Parts: sequence; structure tokens; C-alpha cells
Amino acid sequence: MIMITQLQTALLDLLYSVQDTDIKFIIGGGFGIYLKTEFVRQRGLRTLFQEWPKVRSTNDLDLFLRPELLIDSVKLKPLAEAISRLGYRVILGAEKYQFAKPGPGGADAGSIKIDILTGPQSYFAGTRVKVDSRRVRPNPSVGMHAHPVNEASTLEIGLLPEMVVGNLSSGEAWQAEVLLPHPYTFSMMKLFAFKDRLNDTNKEFGRYHALDIYTILATTTEAEWGHALEMRDQHRNEPSVIEAGDLVAKYFSSLECLGMIRLRESRYYRPELQLIDFMSALQELFPARAKTTAQEK
Repeated sequence: MIMITQLQTALLDLLYSVQDTDIKFIIGGGFGIYLKTEFVRQRGLRTLFQEWPKVRSTNDLDLFLRPELLIDSVKLKPLAEAISRLGYRVILGAEKYQFAKPGPGGADAGSIKIDILTGPQSYFAGTRVKVDSRRVRPNPSVGMHAHPVNEASTLEIGLLPEMVVGNLSSGEAWQAEVLLPHPYTFSMMKLFAFKDRLNDTNKEFGRYHALDIYTILATTTEAEWGHALEMRDQHRNEPSVIEAGDLVAKYFSSLECLGMIRLRESRYYRPELQLIDFMSALQELFPARAKTTAQEK
């Protein structure tokens, strides 16, 4: 099992390698949630819920790149070089946007995985960048792609700066700043991830995604919640937002819904979690839209 300190070291090694460049990482996934949890815990901030799940393990670093780096690809070259220099190998079938660093002795066990992601395909309209549903390909090529996340239309809004503190693989103490997605954006991405993984045996049927949505809301500060409701109103007519409301209604609107069942099946679940409050907040953030019948049109 990968320890949080190992992921911190892997991330710091990358940050150290690109410290004098324009590259800033937006950290998503389980490690991003861990960083947000530590941010509010260390500052004693008041959050939406008092009860949080246990911290879950992960071996992934989800690195979101701002679109400008892919559009002006020369700026991205130091990251591509750093990933190669630090011993990461491409993952077959996801070459140039997924990489893994083998564990001790070259084994899969103990490996650390990096996913390179970015915002929606629409961000690159009218640019030289080549885009499809799987890849954003910079032009000119620098040996690195990114996977577009179409539901992350608010990726660059309300980013939270946070310091990652720890040791480099050399043993030297070091720290660097990363950015964390706003809870509105983070929740949206996790809703779609749950939908995609809910029948995937290799991804625990989406259990950790369901739990992640709870953790994101649980660690949302009062100021972030107010901003999230503003974002809800501003983006309410976007197709991904409408679909998010449908997903909440289908999977997270009662304890008998599959999303809530998956959440309670997670090994990190605690009976003390505020499930009723969670469902209420999630439905407030992503309300289901009333269906229009043919006679009403």
C-alpha cells in the first residue's frame, strides 16, 4: 500500500523539477481531497459537516494542467522531461497522459501512477491543439498529452492555494505550492467518475468515488459553500450541470439509492457520517431539473 508520505515525496520531486517554470499543478483525485482535508483541519476552519470519513489510501496523482500550458506547449516541455527523468513509464493504451513509476524491484505493487488531465475539449476551440474525447495533443508535440474532463467547465474558478510540505526522494526537506479545485468543481467531477465506475469491479464499483463526494462536501468551508451556490446559479444551464442534477437524483437522493449504498459499503465509511445532511446539501448544489412533457412544450 502506498503511504501518503510517498505520494507527497513523488509530488514534491515533480514540483522541484519544474520550480523555475510557469507550470502550476491543480491537484485532483484522492490526494487532492487529502490535501484539502489537511488544509481545513490544520486551520480549524468551520466546515459543512462535522463528521468526516477515514482518510482513504491512493496510489494516484491526478495532475490537472491549465489549458494555456497545452496551447503554448513549449511551457510544458519541462514537465515531460521531469516525468521521464524521475523514472515514470508510459501506461499502455494511455500513452503520454498516464504514467507509472514501478515499486521496489520494478514490481507493480507499490507503484505510483500519474494522470495528466485538463479542462473540457471546448477550452481548445480555435487553437492549434488537436483534441478528441480521450486526448488533448499539443502542437508542436512535446511528448505529453492530457485527458480532457468535459464536466470540469469551472476548473479554473475558485482555486485554493495550498503548500505541500515534506521531503524529496533525496531526503532534503522541501515545500511548494499547488492548487486545489473548488468544491463545486470537485464534486461535479466525482459525480461523473462515480457514474463511470459504478459497474467496474477493478474500481470497487465506485465506492470510493461516492465516499469522496461526501468528503468534498464535508470539508467545504462556509465561504466556499456560498461561492458554490453562486456557481450553481451561474452555470445552471450547462449540459454537464443538468446531467449532474440527474445523477444526484438517481443515485444520491435517498438511502436506498445505489450511490448511498455504495458509500456505506466503502471500507472507509463510518456510521457517524451525516448522510441525511449530505444528501440534502448535494441536492441543493445540483438540483434535478423538472422534466418537460410534450403537452407542456
